[in-house]
Amino acid sequence: MANCSDSSVSNLNLLVLRKGVIPCPGKSCYSDFQPSEVNWYKNGLKVRLQKDKRPSLRFEDDSIVLYHVYDADNGTYVCDYTLTDNNTQWTMRTMVNITIIAKDTINHPEVLDPRGVRILEVELGQPLELKCRAQFGFELNASSLMQWYRETGERKQLLKQKWVNPKELEGSCFDLAFNLTNLTEEDLSSQFICLAQNSIGNTTGVFRFKKRTERALHFLLTLCCSMTTVFLIFLGSMVVYRHRIEIVLLYRHCVAKGETVSDGKEFDAFVSCAKPDLPEADQALLDEETFALEILPQVLENKYEYKLCLTERDILPGGAYTDDIVNAVKKSRRVIVVLSPSYVNGPALFELETAVNTVLEDKAIKLILIQFKSFQEPQSLPHNVKIALRVLPRVTWKTSASPTVNKQFWRKLLRHMPAKHHNRIEDKWCWFPHLRLLGTDKKNATTGRTNWTKKWRKIWERTSLN
Repeated sequence: MANCSDSSVSNLNLLVLRKGVIPCPGKSCYSDFQPSEVNWYKNGLKVRLQKDKRPSLRFEDDSIVLYHVYDADNGTYVCDYTLTDNNTQWTMRTMVNITIIAKDTINHPEVLDPRGVRILEVELGQPLELKCRAQFGFELNASSLMQWYRETGERKQLLKQKWVNPKELEGSCFDLAFNLTNLTEEDLSSQFICLAQNSIGNTTGVFRFKKRTERALHFLLTLCCSMTTVFLIFLGSMVVYRHRIEIVLLYRHCVAKGETVSDGKEFDAFVSCAKPDLPEADQALLDEETFALEILPQVLENKYEYKLCLTERDILPGGAYTDDIVNAVKKSRRVIVVLSPSYVNGPALFELETAVNTVLEDKAIKLILIQFKSFQEPQSLPHNVKIALRVLPRVTWKTSASPTVNKQFWRKLLRHMPAKHHNRIEDKWCWFPHLRLLGTDKKNATTGRTNWTKKWRKIWERTSLN
C-alpha cells in the first residue's frame, strides 16, 4: 500500500525535450473511496487539452503526459478531485512542483573575460578593479566555483573565490570582481589569474600590467601631430589656391579629354574687338586693334595651336555682315570679346549681342571677356548684354612694355580656352604660359622685352606717318 503520510505536496524534475509524466500525488491512497474525475491546474489556471497549440500534452490515467517537455512547463501543478463516502463528499487537492532540468554538461566552463592573456596599461598608486566573467554549463548538483589568485614567480596567492550554481538550461554566466586599492611595482611583476572550475575541469584567464606612458608626453605628441596636420592642410590649401590655374591647366593637358574632338566646330575662338573706321583713329583704338589682331593670334595660334576666327582675315568680303557674324560665332567654341570704351559705344557691340544670344541657344559656346580698358556702361546697352557684363568674369589686360606684367593674364585666358592636347615636344610647358612667353632663362626674358618694345615703337611710327 502506498505511503500516504505526506502526499499533499510533491517535487518532480523533468528532463527537457524528453517525455515526462506528472502524476496526481496520493490519489492511490484513497482506492476505497469512489473518486471523481481529476481536474488539473497550473499556476492557478485550469489545464485544458489544446491539440492545435500543444499536441504533445495528454491526460492519461489521471496524470498529465508531456511527450515533449519544454522549459515553459516549469511551475506548480494542482490536481483536484472529489471523494464520496456514504453520501459525504471530500474535495482533495495535491500539489506537484515541477522543475525542468537538462542533462549535466560535459564541458568545462569558459572564461569570457579576460580571454587568454590580457595586458592592461596602469598607473602606479591608482586603484583598479579586475572583473572576470565565466560561462558554466547546466549541472543539477553543481560544485562549481570561481577564483582570483595572484601568481608571482612560483608563488601563488588566493585572493577571492565564490561558489556558483548554474541552473539555466543553456548555461549561466557569472562575474567575480577583485579590487586593488593601490597598484605597486610588485603588481607589475605579477599576473592575476581568474579560474573557473566545475566537475569536468577548469579554464583560466590572465591579466598582466604594464606601466602607462606619461600623460603629458602623450598629450604633447597628440598636440604636435594635430598642429602639424592643421599646418599641412593650411599650407596645401594656400599652394592649391595660389597655383589653382596651373593645376587646372595641368589637369586639362594631362588628363582631360580635348573639347576639340568631333564637336563640329571650325574655330576655337571668335575674336571681337573695336575697329577704327578712319585712318586718323586715335592711338588707343589702334593699340586695341593691334592687341586683338596681332598679339592674341601670336600667342594663341603660334604658341598653343588654337585656331582663331578674325573678321578681317577669315570672313570673306561681300556677304551680309550680320549673317557672317552669326555664322562665325556658331562655328566657334569660344567668343573672345575685347572690352573698351570704343567697343561698348561703337558698332562692334552688335557682335557681343549676337554672341550672347547665340550662347543662350548653344550651351557649348562660352564667352571670354577681356577688360582691355575700363569703361562706363552706356544706358542704351541691350538687356542681355547688361546681364552678361554683370555676371560673367573678366580677364584684365595691363598695358605695359614688360611682358612679365601679364603672365597671370595668359594663364587665366588659357584656363577659359577649350581643353586641347598638344602633341609637340616643345609644348610640354603649355600649362605654364609665362614660361613660354618669358623663356626659361634670363637671356630669353631680355629678348622678349626687347621685341615687345620694338613692336610698340613700330606701331607708334606707323601712326605718326598717317
